[in-house]
Amino acid sequence: MQGLSLQQQQKMQQKLSPAQIQVVRLLEVPSCELSQRINDELQENPALEEAERYPDRPDTSSAEDSYEDNTPEEYRNPLQNEDFDYDAYIQDDETPDYRLHALHDRDEDNTSDIPLTAGVSFVEHLKSQVYLTKMDKPQRHVAKFIIGNIDEDGYLRRSDEELSDDLAFREGLQVQPKEINNIVREIQRFDPPGVGAHNLKECLLIQLRQQPRTEVAALGIRILEECFDDFSKRHFDKVCQRMGISDSMLKQAIQEITRLNPRPGNAWSGTVYDRHQTTVIPDFFVENQDGELKISLNTGDLPELRVSREYSNMIEDYARNEANQTPQMREAVQFVKQKIDAARWFIDAIHQRNETLMRTMSAIVKKQHDFFTEGEDTFLKPMILQDIADMTGYDVSTISRVSNSKYVQTDFGIYPLKHFFSESMTNTEGEEVSTREIKKAMQDLVAAEDKQNPLNDDQLVMAMKEKGYRIARRTVAKYREQLGIPVARMRKEV
Repeated sequence: MQGLSLQQQQKMQQKLSPAQIQVVRLLEVPSCELSQRINDELQENPALEEAERYPDRPDTSSAEDSYEDNTPEEYRNPLQNEDFDYDAYIQDDETPDYRLHALHDRDEDNTSDIPLTAGVSFVEHLKSQVYLTKMDKPQRHVAKFIIGNIDEDGYLRRSDEELSDDLAFREGLQVQPKEINNIVREIQRFDPPGVGAHNLKECLLIQLRQQPRTEVAALGIRILEECFDDFSKRHFDKVCQRMGISDSMLKQAIQEITRLNPRPGNAWSGTVYDRHQTTVIPDFFVENQDGELKISLNTGDLPELRVSREYSNMIEDYARNEANQTPQMREAVQFVKQKIDAARWFIDAIHQRNETLMRTMSAIVKKQHDFFTEGEDTFLKPMILQDIADMTGYDVSTISRVSNSKYVQTDFGIYPLKHFFSESMTNTEGEEVSTREIKKAMQDLVAAEDKQNPLNDDQLVMAMKEKGYRIARRTVAKYREQLGIPVARMRKEV
């Protein structure tokens, strides 16, 4: 029989403090969500309140500035000007663990998106059309279940048998695959055209069959039904030979088919949510003022924050009046202390966030100075996260958090920060160039090629070599795929 024993072990473990966790989470929040995050904190913490904006507070910097913190001393510690001593709260008391857990849980809850109450989603649009059919109540219930399985592109990726099994398992309904197929066919008549198809071929055929039956439409249907594989691979000579049609007839059919929408779900863009998602709010502004690049952080209408004077006075009164230091009063002051601590952490986290963002953006602008003055991708220098980490003194993970989901508005448009990071390669002259510059050169070659005789990968290798970029064929293929450029056969025009 194995005995039980107690063993004592000593180990070192790195653990983030609540204040550090607060900073890390705020660092990942883009400017468009920071306002809501601050409003939530103001609602939840009565010890936190809005203050007047400081008119002389610096909100811009130059790319040539040093990376030292130039913020005036009174702004580095938002509580420094308060007229009480935090050491006089309660002797050496720490925030209880259960309070820290509550703080973590609250921050987790605040990562949710801002709710939007207006607009109709794509799924709701489809479900509303169910009531316009002649389906009875049980069939409408099944139709709504099927619509719930349609993806954002408008496709139904599950078979009739799989849907039948799902209904039996989740809903306890026995619906035969044949009946499901009939309901799916009814859904495929909904708006937008092509919705509910199982694949691209079916999607295009649904749309063509709903159009007026012209000779060109009828030919398009035949081509998709009989030669879809050859047509999708642009083997047009095989299509003409198999269908017994001329090049001009094929060209008319191609024009008819290319007017169709291969992703009908994406055509639904009339919701408030969709419009909100496509709106980009820059986190930084970079302006060229007489040859000097000025950087500013987009603070919008964000308020200045401070600890509530009323709460700080409560601590002072407690410290001065020993007669009021009863157990009940001590418990109340403990609550006040926790709220003030949370407010202090949040204010410090906001200031650290802004400082980190500005230092990082200043380093990026200094590294990519030529791009921000000229606006062409060919001026981008090779730059990786480690380069900016070395310039700022931050960890690579911090630079990654800053560059994620952040945008900058320049004189040439709005760019994600990730746009400025790229690996390097060496050209024929031995100079290091950005892979983004190489991709731009490849895009220019493809844009200028003869569409009747497009360049294949081997020809692209030779053309890039003539431009001074010595890259392998497999690298050309990789960059072409990353840029979304099809192979030469797919780019050929009839």
